[in-house]
Amino acid sequence: MSAFYTGVICLCITAAFAYINKRFIGLPTTIGVMFIALMMSIVLIVLNALGIKSLLTYERQLLGNIDFADVLMDIMLSMLLFAGALHVKATDLRAHKWRVGMLAVVGTLLSTVIVAMLTYYLLSWLGLDVALIWCFLFGALISPTDPIAVMGILKSVGAPKSVETVISGESLFNDGIGVVVFAALLEVLHMGKLPTMLDVLELFAVEAGGGMVFGFVLGWCGYRLLKSIDSYQEEVLITLALVLGGYSLATYLHLSGPLAMVMTGLLLGNKGRAHAMSGQTQKYVDSFWELIDEILNALLFVLLGLEIVTLTISGNVWWAALGAIAIALLARLIAVKSVMGILRQDVSLPKDTWQVLVWGGLRGGISVALVLSLPDGSERNILLTMTYAIVLFSIIVQGMTVGKLAKNLTHPDLPNL
Repeated sequence: MSAFYTGVICLCITAAFAYINKRFIGLPTTIGVMFIALMMSIVLIVLNALGIKSLLTYERQLLGNIDFADVLMDIMLSMLLFAGALHVKATDLRAHKWRVGMLAVVGTLLSTVIVAMLTYYLLSWLGLDVALIWCFLFGALISPTDPIAVMGILKSVGAPKSVETVISGESLFNDGIGVVVFAALLEVLHMGKLPTMLDVLELFAVEAGGGMVFGFVLGWCGYRLLKSIDSYQEEVLITLALVLGGYSLATYLHLSGPLAMVMTGLLLGNKGRAHAMSGQTQKYVDSFWELIDEILNALLFVLLGLEIVTLTISGNVWWAALGAIAIALLARLIAVKSVMGILRQDVSLPKDTWQVLVWGGLRGGISVALVLSLPDGSERNILLTMTYAIVLFSIIVQGMTVGKLAKNLTHPDLPNL
């Protein structure tokens, strides 16, 4: 089956699931389509156990034609991060810059270490032979958060804007940080030796710092192009070219494409919107990228629900998956509370915001894409199962209950944590 027909089938499945969710279930789109896809996959697994094997075989063949890691990292991620950053107000982000920065950098690194060490001891206790470097890779890929499913819920319950800003801002930047850390650890795995501190600092400076500088330059070039004309068709096309071309160029130059897209989206969404776009252009640019965001997210979450049929689970891996959920939640709790404690007097946030930050720290497609990019082997299979367990739990259980926590938040003018 060609890539085109595979894509068409996936798009049709996504449209059908989105309709079913909207018409009969009523969950937020991303959670709803993933839930339906997951239920369908479970039904096919049960039918396969009863002797009806053709349907599950077809689903596995369909998914076999899709390189999930490449599709997300090379195609979807650039557009999703740009679309997210495009609608973040720089003034709001600036007001919470220290909290967002600390959560994205310190929180991600701290979570990586905690998850790695606890996972290593858990797997050793369960008799699963996984080297420490694999556990650190797991910590790096599971620490970045995905706000997509939770942001719509926060808006629907009237959560304070400050909370939305911190959650969205953190996730935009910690994706890039997580990918850089993961890439560094993956290089250690391939090389078989630990890098020097100078090597680590150089990697962060080049990939993370270079990616942000590249994104700023790319955004500035886009800004100048948009300012020089007033025609929404060409301006929308320019933004699309900047995202796809810029992400590809950043990857070729070994810079952080995710951070580059965040910087480009922030610049065009603020300075570009204010000084380079007419009212009509703003309307079409916003509509275009909102639609791209909705379609890609629906498609991504359907794939997440379907991919469960590719897992091979046996023995103590079940217990490892359950333990991984608890470890991820504990690591998130420690990371959030640590940052909140350090910056207690920095900004004013609603009371008990930390609860929403912890429970709303969902894991999503980027974690699955990164684990799928690991070398084949028993270690990869174990980590893949653990990753899926965390992603499914966070999106379905946490995503469907975080709204209740958000409703209880006090007004942001009240004393913060």
